[in-house]
Amino acid sequence: MIDIEIANETDVPVSHDRLRAAATAVLVREGVTTACISLAVVGGGVIHAINRRFLDHDYPTDVISFRLNEDRSRLEGEVVASMDAAAENARTLGGTIEDELLLYVVHGVLHLLGYDDLDPSPRATMRRRERDILASLGVQAADADDGANVEPSGGSRLNIASVPSADPR
Repeated sequence: MIDIEIANETDVPVSHDRLRAAATAVLVREGVTTACISLAVVGGGVIHAINRRFLDHDYPTDVISFRLNEDRSRLEGEVVASMDAAAENARTLGGTIEDELLLYVVHGVLHLLGYDDLDPSPRATMRRRERDILASLGVQAADADDGANVEPSGGSRLNIASVPSADPR
């Protein structure tokens, strides 16, 4: 059984169904049949505080994941996505806020499953998975992983921009 709980802690409405579908798509494609995941959509100040407290990074980010167990038969984890980062990236890159959030959810759940994006080869693998999963959800992702968007810690930020699909929603 896959259980995905969603909390939107912002004033911006988002489709819980689409967020749940994104997380579920990752799990199904990766062969996970038993999972309990909490997804939280928060503001920039909240994700900044979480990043500082738990990762010792003193800056906001777009998504943070926490694997809560090591049991391979059942995945338990939390994904925290930034509404402010989604809004800024959507504005800057021409996509929608919700599609950016879908990217963050996909990215975060892939991290829960052990995908890594710190080094070029695993990052490329992760980006391919993101694009494939987003495409299955009707979201076209631009391939913009040129390494130009690097966080102060040296880690790579997401730099696949969601772009509007050919079909208007």
